[in-house]
Amino acid sequence: MTARLTARQARRIALAAQGFTRAQPGQVRREHVARVARRLGFFQIDSVNVLQRAHYMPLYSRLGPYDTDLLHRAAGRAPRLLFEYWAHEAALVDVDLWPAMGHRMRSRRGMWGGPARVAEEHPEFVERVRREVALLGPVTARALDAHLGGPERERDNWGWNWSRTKQALEYLFRVGEVTSARRNAAFEREYDLPERVIPPAVLAREEPGDAEAHLILVEHAARALGVGTAACLRDYFRMAPAETQAAIDGLVADGVLEPVRIGDWDRPAYLHAEAVRPRRVEARTLLSPFDPLVFERTRTERLFGFRYRIEIYVPEAQRVHGYYVLPFLLGDALVARVDLKADRPGRRLQVLAAFAEDGAPDATADELAAELRRLAGWLGLDEVEVGDRGDLAPALRARF
Repeated sequence: MTARLTARQARRIALAAQGFTRAQPGQVRREHVARVARRLGFFQIDSVNVLQRAHYMPLYSRLGPYDTDLLHRAAGRAPRLLFEYWAHEAALVDVDLWPAMGHRMRSRRGMWGGPARVAEEHPEFVERVRREVALLGPVTARALDAHLGGPERERDNWGWNWSRTKQALEYLFRVGEVTSARRNAAFEREYDLPERVIPPAVLAREEPGDAEAHLILVEHAARALGVGTAACLRDYFRMAPAETQAAIDGLVADGVLEPVRIGDWDRPAYLHAEAVRPRRVEARTLLSPFDPLVFERTRTERLFGFRYRIEIYVPEAQRVHGYYVLPFLLGDALVARVDLKADRPGRRLQVLAAFAEDGAPDATADELAAELRRLAGWLGLDEVEVGDRGDLAPALRARF
């Protein structure tokens, strides 16, 4: 008989699996960064910097304020804890997953536009770019463009109007022949050879075959999520449906995953054998729109009753909640959302809008105010300024 979980039980399991039941350290160190990286598997990268770039936020949400140079060192200096690759999306990935990502590097699934075309139409140029990276790396696409000069720099509107050099670099990055040593201050990748970036002990490991790689990644997703449907497990590392289901079936047969039913969900779910089942969760934090707790929006709605859509690309007049809206986690519930902006010249954290969810507790404004002060301090901002938009704004503004 299939075990049953209530939605609230599933929510608490998910929060524990994502690291929200652990006490935050008094001082965040490298080992804490490593622990969260291993637990989540990756930190999604996004270029939007209206508040803080997305890859910095999951550590803040789980560990509290920390020195972001810890993440820079973990991803940009030897011995690295993280490497950049396509996981859920572009991400800083746990370096121990490099061998399992080999299946993606071998596959052309998801290869698109200019990088695929330049590999097909100009293989000799792609090889030249690889040799130049070997000679010059770490090197940005812009610097390599300048070094190569000549007709290779002509743009033909592939992709985001990338140069042919950038297209070649992105192809080589996708297939694992080059990687990113770090991002510079302009958020540009500095490309280099894997053997100069990935720790030798990791490179020396035998690369799993495709089926085994899917087993590794689906099990990692299940551990990181605690419980989830096949769609949840597939989405975590953006894997193909058939291969994901085969891995799920294998993990069920081995006792790693247990089929369960959750509340009134219309699809079966799978519980990781080592998932913790906490009786309560006492979290308080703000979440990036790209945090793995919430980036699969259907799952977020089912677990938390929280309908969440990013509105960055929605015309301003049509936005419901705002441009860069962060969910507020209090206890085991998402109780509010705030549209935030860091006014760095004015040293202010601007709360452009604040909305309470149905059933939000009376303490929501007090707890959110405390969290906003903590976030502002971490970002090096001196004050919090609350605007007029949203039903929670008056109560929140009264706390400042």
